[in-house]
Amino acid sequence: MTARAITVGGGAAGIFAAIRAAELAPDRPVVVLEKGRDLLQKVAISGGGRCNVTHDCRDPRELVRFYPRGGRELRGPFSRFAAQETIDWFAARGVQLKTEDDGRMFPVTDDSATVTRTLLDAARQAGVEILTRRAVRSARREGDGFVVTTEDGEVFGGRCLLIATGGMRGGGGRELAAGFGHSIVEPVPSLFTFHIDDPRLADLAGLSVPDTAVRVAGEKDLAQRGPLLVTHWGVSGPGVLKLSAWGARRLAELDYTFELVVDWLPHLPPDGTTSLFAGARVEHPKRHVATTPLGGLPKRLWERVVAAAGIPGDRPWAELRREESRTLARELREGAYRVTGKSLNKDEFVTCGGVPLQEVDLRRMESRLVPGLFFAGEVLDIDGVTGGFNLQAAWTGGWIAGEAMVRSEP
Repeated sequence: MTARAITVGGGAAGIFAAIRAAELAPDRPVVVLEKGRDLLQKVAISGGGRCNVTHDCRDPRELVRFYPRGGRELRGPFSRFAAQETIDWFAARGVQLKTEDDGRMFPVTDDSATVTRTLLDAARQAGVEILTRRAVRSARREGDGFVVTTEDGEVFGGRCLLIATGGMRGGGGRELAAGFGHSIVEPVPSLFTFHIDDPRLADLAGLSVPDTAVRVAGEKDLAQRGPLLVTHWGVSGPGVLKLSAWGARRLAELDYTFELVVDWLPHLPPDGTTSLFAGARVEHPKRHVATTPLGGLPKRLWERVVAAAGIPGDRPWAELRREESRTLARELREGAYRVTGKSLNKDEFVTCGGVPLQEVDLRRMESRLVPGLFFAGEVLDIDGVTGGFNLQAAWTGGWIAGEAMVRSEP
């Protein structure tokens, strides 16, 4: 079979690129080869099944700040297709997005099927041929085009080839890129939660604190602020996930074993606990410290922190000793929790690593080594923090690659 453009990977970037290419040149065939049975799998699970389509950050200069890898390089691509263009694209096809308090944008249906159905309908209407269960065994340059062979021996020829295989969890996209002479930044996980086995958090799964500051002990640049969620295995939430993204490579070097320092009251100044405790002594002198949570902390968490500070359960505020006060302040502002591993953020999987950006012309998403070879999505060394940023990079890369594939035609 001969196709004008071959896309390897049926995820967000691959499908979006195929749609754009087919819409611009409806008389020329586009084929998508997906190794699995299902398409758009990460789109379907994004946002807990609601699909976090993008983020309500419409200024490219601000948007790039949410990408630990690739932010500087994405400034140009985002000036062409970013959040506003994504919103408009889906709106033109009947999908309205809503913005939540934290800036994340979801379809008003709160159902990722709304998004996947819209993308697949657009692909079919544009004439894209989508073939599932087509794992690619090899790809090579031949003449002025490419030849792609599947594991089952099917052969596809095309003038352009787009590799959009995602975060290279299985290594397929990495092998194809390497086969064309590209070097690979070894992928490691990003956006993961932390395993912590600590009595202070035991049996508190589901408890959340809306504002915390977290940092990795001994690592000057690894600190983030945001909500924290206690889970059955440790901690998660936006603050932790952002820390895992920015620290992805260093935390891998540490083998995911380190001290996580938590400030449960980051809204207070450094010496803010002094006045907080002084106020409690005046207002609640006879109340027990353990049963009088301060700073808006949940009661159960407060009780655990007080116990960890060694304060007796029947100690009233009026009798709180100076050393006990200092110890409680340390627990609240610099509590150290031993991390002994990681877990995926729900079923999502994001990697940092992939094809180095210096080997790709991001104005076209085209290889600088092999004309006609394109990349989009997480196969590149680009990743964002949680909040719709990784999907936005996929839409942007797919859109630009789809246009460039058409324009590369004679």
